Amino acid sequence: MKTVHEKNAQVFKALCDENRLRVLELLRQGEKCACELLESLDIGQSALSYHMKILTGSGIVESRQEGKWMHYSINQEGSRYAALLLKEITTTEGGKRTGSCCK
Repeated sequence: MKTVHEKNAQVFKALCDENRLRVLELLRQGEKCACELLESLDIGQSALSYHMKILTGSGIVESRQEGKWMHYSINQEGSRYAALLLKEITTTEGGKRTGSCCK
């Protein structure tokens, strides 16, 4: 079972690659077949498979198989989780620092 930190790291790993960001941009238009992604991205099938494994593993993208092709779409729940996670870890908890640790 994954720890919370491992799960959160997967989200950021999914977002830290140019090709994966391009995939997400394409998926914003709706579900896409792997063949459409291959054509749009100008990458090989094994590279697409690698990137899609990371995106689906993060929960941001979901997949379904139809015949021999995989179809991908943005998972709304995973997308919300990623957005809330970013907001949470970049928002201060509000306490003012009292005193100084360095003298």
